[in-house]
Amino acid sequence: MAQEREEMEEAVSGTRRGLLQGAGLATALALLGGAMTPAQAAEGGAFPAHKRWKIVFVNHVTTNPFFVPTQYGIQDACAMFGMDYQWTGSANADVSEMVNALNSAVAAKADAIAVPIVDPNAFNAPIQKALDAGIPVFAYNADAPAGKSNPRLAYIGQDLYLSGYQMGERIASMIDSGLVALFIATPGQLNIQPRLDGAKDAIKKSGKNIDAQQIATGATVNEELSKIKSFYLGHQDLKGMFAVDAGSTQGVAEVMKESNLKSKGVHGGGFDLLPRTVQLIHEGVLDFTIDQQPYVQGFYTVLEAFVFLASGGLVGPANINTGLKFVTKDTVEPYLNTSTRYEGKSTKAQIVPHSGAIKS
Repeated sequence: MAQEREEMEEAVSGTRRGLLQGAGLATALALLGGAMTPAQAAEGGAFPAHKRWKIVFVNHVTTNPFFVPTQYGIQDACAMFGMDYQWTGSANADVSEMVNALNSAVAAKADAIAVPIVDPNAFNAPIQKALDAGIPVFAYNADAPAGKSNPRLAYIGQDLYLSGYQMGERIASMIDSGLVALFIATPGQLNIQPRLDGAKDAIKKSGKNIDAQQIATGATVNEELSKIKSFYLGHQDLKGMFAVDAGSTQGVAEVMKESNLKSKGVHGGGFDLLPRTVQLIHEGVLDFTIDQQPYVQGFYTVLEAFVFLASGGLVGPANINTGLKFVTKDTVEPYLNTSTRYEGKSTKAQIVPHSGAIKS
């Protein structure tokens, strides 16, 4: 009897799965003769049982607040797809530490690896070694320069040069001449250097008499603030202060507020949505920041790895541009009025209701 009952339950379960996958939801519910909650409907997934794959995320600034929503995106995608992850790498943009972490993931036989390619050459051989071992590798947040031979399968992140170029165009639209400081945490690293290069190219192309100077700030928020403050004190005639990374942007905002630079005609802006940056845009201290959606840089990377592994490598790798959105005082309200994992301001998993017209 017990065996017959198990066989019957398995048959019913199989019928339920087949109906949910092969029929419309309403039809399936009618045939099954009962109501189903939204949560139950979501659990009727299309994928069969699988190994709990582990993806190792190597990072260049593991404790930087920018990557808090990225880690939430990783966690949420892993929960959805039944995967595990590890967050490792370097706390201060040490490429050798990142390479060691990548090699350790290969030695530990990770099922997939994700890494920001912040150096044009250092990751080529380690990534090839991983691929030779049958481990798919995806780049996120930073990618190898066009034309380089890095063998990663796909890149998930912002078009970095284009985002910098558009920032440079905006700078040139606000400032006609004079000194403009362009702050960068770690010069040469491929997650931010292309932005600065794009900004300088756009400013140069504008033909305006703008003296755009590059200033290195460092890999930690406190160091960045100190360097920005020091530069301003030595160049109080500047016309603009802009940054190409999250920590430096927050530092620019802090110095702008402390010295009341907006009232002196100084413009400022940068990248990313650290809570302090968002607040100071709301107060009118900064002109803008640029959202590159760090949450989906984690979520989409796990998604691509899962699909690759689930399909035996037949599908999955595809470059994804995570976007470019200028956030100004006129558009900052939604960022202030919500506190979610999607922007790294809350640990709570939640569905955020949307109301009103959708703005592109």
